[in-house]
Amino acid sequence: MAKFSSSKKKVEVVEDRLKLVTFQLGEELYGVEIMDVDQIVKTQAVRSIPNAPHYVEGIFNLRSEIIPVISLHKRFHIKAPDLGEGDEYLGGFLILSVENNKIGVVIDRVARVVDIKKDDVQLPPQMIAGIGTEYINGVVRKEDGGYLIILDIHKLFNPRELQVLKNL
Repeated sequence: MAKFSSSKKKVEVVEDRLKLVTFQLGEELYGVEIMDVDQIVKTQAVRSIPNAPHYVEGIFNLRSEIIPVISLHKRFHIKAPDLGEGDEYLGGFLILSVENNKIGVVIDRVARVVDIKKDDVQLPPQMIAGIGTEYINGVVRKEDGGYLIILDIHKLFNPRELQVLKNL
C-alpha cells in the first residue's frame, strides 16, 4: 500500500488589500469586491416584467436560473455614456450575489480586476454622480485624477426590494 504525504501550502491572506472587479457605469469607474461577483456575462435578451420597479429591466435565463436584471442608470439617474462604434459589445451584466440572491446589473464596460491597498481608500464625498454615500464603501483616487468608486452591494437594495426581486 502506497503512502501519500500531503504538504499543505500556506495560503497568504493579505488583509490590507482589496480585490475589486471594476466596471464603467456612465462616465464613472466603479468597483465591487470580487467575492460578491458570481460572474460577468455578455448582454443578453431580457424579458420585461409588468409592474416591476422602474429600475428593473426584466429577467433572463442563465443556465436554467432566472436572474433579475437591474439598471443602476435608472435607479440612480446616471446618464449613459456616449458609446463609440463597437463599444456596445464591451458591456454586459455583472451577476452579483446579494443575500443569497443572484442579481444582474447592467454595466457599460467591463474594466478589470484590481488589487488596491485599504489605506488608499478614502471616505466618499457627500454625492458622487447621483449615488448617495450610503451605497459607497469608499473611493480611490486614480492616477488620471478621477476616482474609482467602491460600491457596497449589500446596501444597494433594502430587504423589501430584495424580496420583490426574488419574487420576480
